[in-house]
Amino acid sequence: MRRRDRDGVSWTLPKGTPHHGETREATALREVAEETGLEVRITGPLPSIEYTFVQRGTRIHKTVHYFLMAPIGGDLGRHDHEFARVRWVDFSDASGLLTFETERALVAEAAARIPAGPDGVAASAGRARS
Repeated sequence: MRRRDRDGVSWTLPKGTPHHGETREATALREVAEETGLEVRITGPLPSIEYTFVQRGTRIHKTVHYFLMAPIGGDLGRHDHEFARVRWVDFSDASGLLTFETERALVAEAAARIPAGPDGVAASAGRARS
């Protein structure tokens, strides 16, 4: 969860800007670790999301590349100061929590790619955060 003066409170997935020479995959692993405190491994690509916003009077077009990931360690309590709160949620709860429709659709696609467990429900959603 992120609190911003212009937006109020929003829940979103981790994302960030690559460092010079960093691959998309390396950026994704680093940003998830920084923003959530979790160590993860990439299990496959997900669709990219494109959007436009205005910052200090300049229109910016952004493409965010996402990956399906599995946690391998870490601790949500170690997330960085950029976010007020970080949570791990079930796929079924993510759509009601995430602020942006494009991210809700992305999480639904991720859920469809994960095999159902013995109870017939996909494994945990991953974490929604802002």
